[in-house]
Amino acid sequence: MAKQKYNLHLKGYVGGCDFDRDYVDYILAQNSEKPVSVLIDSLGGSLATALSIASAFKAHGDVAVHFAGMNASAATIASLGASSISIDSSAMYLVHKCSSEFFQYGNLNADDIATLIKDLKATKRDLDKLDANIAEMYAAKCKKPANELLDLMKAGGWLTAKEALEWGFVDEITDYEEEPAPKLTDAVASAMASAGMPIPNIPVADSQSAFGKFLSAIADFFKPKTEEVTAPIEATTEKTTENKVNPTTTQNTMHTFTLLGKLLGVENFAATDGVIKLSVEQMQSIENAMSAHETRQGELENEITALKKSPAADTTNVVDTGKHDGKQAEKSDVENFVDTVNSARALYNMLPKV
Repeated sequence: MAKQKYNLHLKGYVGGCDFDRDYVDYILAQNSEKPVSVLIDSLGGSLATALSIASAFKAHGDVAVHFAGMNASAATIASLGASSISIDSSAMYLVHKCSSEFFQYGNLNADDIATLIKDLKATKRDLDKLDANIAEMYAAKCKKPANELLDLMKAGGWLTAKEALEWGFVDEITDYEEEPAPKLTDAVASAMASAGMPIPNIPVADSQSAFGKFLSAIADFFKPKTEEVTAPIEATTEKTTENKVNPTTTQNTMHTFTLLGKLLGVENFAATDGVIKLSVEQMQSIENAMSAHETRQGELENEITALKKSPAADTTNVVDTGKHDGKQAEKSDVENFVDTVNSARALYNMLPKV
């Protein structure tokens, strides 16, 4: 098929410089009496921007959207105001529930926890309203009951172009020359993982990179989830896991700190982007151990000072407890404790600094 010409190319983060409402308004104004063709290739972003662009497309009245590559979340919502929507035969499509950034760190008393719970309940009510609104918008496009679309949003998971057409998200499948099949890159996969999106089972662009090999190894792990999403929604009875838009890295590397593990009562630690997160209780355990170490260190210094002042012992009373058969002598309790503290300090240095 011949190459398609577009008036608008909307790519990257919805709400960013390449997916901006002001620029959309400018192009639509320049073509107020003409058809406008839009290419979308985005993993999503700001819901507010997406709703605003969808409204602008609808107000223009003659906007044709075409999806290429991998499109998810807010990118799909932005297209809902278009008069027609097409998708490349190799492109992919993802819808999921709305989410809000959340981070809480610190010591909370009972009153603080009660306030936090109250705030979270209010946030949940707002998110439920947003989800219901988006489900209605999808339902209007797909000509299906809103509850079916809400179930699909709960399930999440990538749809192929054919599945997106069967659901009614798009009106036709095309195959333009300049739109090659999407391939995962380290950067794209990292962005998806940060957004809590499932990684689709498609070719990895750089399979020789360390992360590329990792993606190839786990591709089969995500495949059952994709098959579950494509099954009829009415048959879904089990509670599904909600996909989060919050940046939450899912690539964890297990590290073993033997002595520190004994101190904290764990076998290993999960590192996210080279950072290990500890609970308040675990941090207090490290603090107590370091405090005890400093106290013991002071006692040892006093003992050494006292020994320096006392007469030296007769050599006949000196006992060599070291082993000379090539094996290292067993460490004392003090040496083991020092090793534990050193491991604790190394782990503490890996924690994010505020």
